[in-house]
Amino acid sequence: MYPDYFYLKSPCCMPSNPEHPGSGYLCHLPSQYLNNHMKIILPDKTCRTVESGPVTVEALLQDLGINPVEVLVSRNGMLVVEDALLEDEDEVRIFRITHGG
Repeated sequence: MYPDYFYLKSPCCMPSNPEHPGSGYLCHLPSQYLNNHMKIILPDKTCRTVESGPVTVEALLQDLGINPVEVLVSRNGMLVVEDALLEDEDEVRIFRITHGG
């Protein structure tokens, strides 16, 4: 399982080295958040933990008020489709799709 501290390339936690802000982020979560909670990194780089049983990507996006047509979702580093099942302890990252003409 996860240690109490873990390293991410996401700015949702404190910089691991404040002198080199791009070096990554050291996160500390109490063990209760590591065992039965899904970690969600939103498009604006904020983090949430959700206590949830199995839920589809589509249902999660609906609960968060996010239009599934405007985002891509990854689970533990792998892109997933809307009907994929998300479990407790998954790290879910939501990426906003940008496009232009």
